Amino acid sequence: MRNLDAIDRRILTMLQNNGKSTNKEIASDLGMSITPIYERIKKMEEAGYIKSYTAVVDKDMLGYKLVAYCHIQLEVHKRDHIKQFEKEVGQLDEVVECYHIAGMYDYLLKVIVKDMEAYQDFITNKLAAVKNIGNVQSSFVMTEVKWQVSVPVV
Repeated sequence: MRNLDAIDRRILTMLQNNGKSTNKEIASDLGMSITPIYERIKKMEEAGYIKSYTAVVDKDMLGYKLVAYCHIQLEVHKRDHIKQFEKEVGQLDEVVECYHIAGMYDYLLKVIVKDMEAYQDFITNKLAAVKNIGNVQSSFVMTEVKWQVSVPVV
């Protein structure tokens, strides 16, 4: 993987702040011409620094008012069981993030649903159908203090 210089880092920061920024806008802000900006962005995409482009949608506007974090403890810790669990959880639309973690629990899921009734349905009819779950501990978000999708580019 190639090393990023200060200009690459500024480009990444600009794209994280506004993914719709054009090469022309970025070039203007950096005092450069369009072609080198295009080439730098293309190289960062090919190297994997830029994974994709997406729109950040407001979950509240779509009616998703409940965010829950589920700590999952598996019953069996064999490779095949772990991979099967990950595959099944990855197919659940309500699960927007899934992390294999260290500590008392094996996985942390971030679940977004419309309300508590929808969460109950998710737990009872979807998560409970996933094989190899031994224990689930849920925590509910009361206030979102900080949320961001960007990562520090230093």
